[in-house]
Amino acid sequence: MGAFSRSPWILHYDASSCNGCDIEVLASLTPIYDVERFGVVNTGNPKHADIFLVTGSVNAQNLKVLRTLYEQMPEPRVVVAVGICATSGCVFRECYNVMGGVDTVLPVDVYVPGCAARPESIMDGILQAVGLLEKKREYMKSMHGRMREMTIERALPADAPEILALQKIVYQNEAELYDDWSLAPLKQTLEEMKADFQNRIFIKAVVGGKVIGSIRGYMVQETGHITRLIVHPYFWRQGVGMKLVQAMEGWLPEARRYETFMGHKSTHTMEPYQKLGYARVREEKVSEQRDRVYFARERQAT
Repeated sequence: MGAFSRSPWILHYDASSCNGCDIEVLASLTPIYDVERFGVVNTGNPKHADIFLVTGSVNAQNLKVLRTLYEQMPEPRVVVAVGICATSGCVFRECYNVMGGVDTVLPVDVYVPGCAARPESIMDGILQAVGLLEKKREYMKSMHGRMREMTIERALPADAPEILALQKIVYQNEAELYDDWSLAPLKQTLEEMKADFQNRIFIKAVVGGKVIGSIRGYMVQETGHITRLIVHPYFWRQGVGMKLVQAMEGWLPEARRYETFMGHKSTHTMEPYQKLGYARVREEKVSEQRDRVYFARERQAT
């Protein structure tokens, strides 16, 4: 199978288990079962992982950790819930601080039941995950051939969850670039983004029913402010950013001037603006690691 040759890497996280399932996960890595013979590698870095293997139930303490690890994993990614606690919360699901299984906070792709789950079942779940990972990769590749079908349209509040997920993916690259994980787009909640829909215009780029890019804007007097241009890394350097900026300018017809900003190292974000005639107008320091650079251009007479 093609995915085997790519050696998918696994990130294992113990949410709050009794360690029974964790011991069986380790057993599956030993020479007796040797899941690594299928090209699987166990890693401790979410940025290198393809498969997120979770044991234990979700509680108030590990909720944020689970989401953070998941958001740091590159796409495509697959989540495997191992053991009855991870799949449903088990007998602990009625506890005051337990939310339930992993699927209460993350989209689970494969469920491996058991208490504790047997190594054979864990390996079977991993192999199913590898197959799903390959399908997701093929789907992402197929979308490149459908760029001519891309539509640019105004986003609705119902699009907020998908846009927020894309925002987290894109700004993880920004955080790594500046070694600064306090970036506001990474900390934004779904409720905050839905509130932004009340006073900002959101535009989305869609291919095959999936949002691959987004931008937002608003007016202050005669200046149209354009912010948070995001494009999925799979679709960089294909003109998506320029089309989103142009579309946003069209949705701000009263603007006599357009302005935007980004970090001083974010050349991939600067490029579409510079190609459209935006020029650097000022800079300001926002942290020890990052300077904010402002670009602007006057509206062309029609």
